[in-house]
Amino acid sequence: MKTVSIRKEDLRPGAIYAPEWLLIDARDKPLGRVASQVATLLRGKHKPIFMPHLDAGDFVIVVNADRVRLSGTKLKDKYYYHHTGYPGGLKAVRADRLMREKPTELMRLAVKRMLPKNALNRKILHKLKIYAGGQHPHQAQQPRPYTLPY
Repeated sequence: MKTVSIRKEDLRPGAIYAPEWLLIDARDKPLGRVASQVATLLRGKHKPIFMPHLDAGDFVIVVNADRVRLSGTKLKDKYYYHHTGYPGGLKAVRADRLMREKPTELMRLAVKRMLPKNALNRKILHKLKIYAGGQHPHQAQQPRPYTLPY
C-alpha cells in the first residue's frame, strides 16, 4: 500500500477531489450547532483526504440565517466586540441588534471563530455563502442539500 499525498492541483474544480456545493437550511436550528457543522464542512474534515495545511473543504450555502435560534437569554446577554484601533475604540453590539440588522453577520462570525486563525482561514471563508432568506443565487452550481445530524 502507498500513502497518497494530496496536492493543491488535485483539489481544483474538475479534478478528482473537486469541492462540491452543499446547501444547509438553518431555520429553527441552534446557531452554535449549525456553525460547528459548517466549519467542519468548509475545512474538509469530513473527507478522508483531509490535511490541515490544504483547503480541501466544500462550498457551503446557508439559507434562512435570520431564522437561527439562540438558546436561553443569549439574545439579550451576548455581546459581540470589535476594536476600531483607536484609543478607547472598543465597540460592543448586542446579539439581538445584530440579529435584527445583519443576521448573516451573526452566522459568519460564529463560523469564523471556529476556524483556525491563519491565512487558510481567509481562503476558507470565501467558500461560505450566507443568505438571510430562503433564496440564493447559486442554482447553477447545483448545490446538494445537506441535512444536519440533529
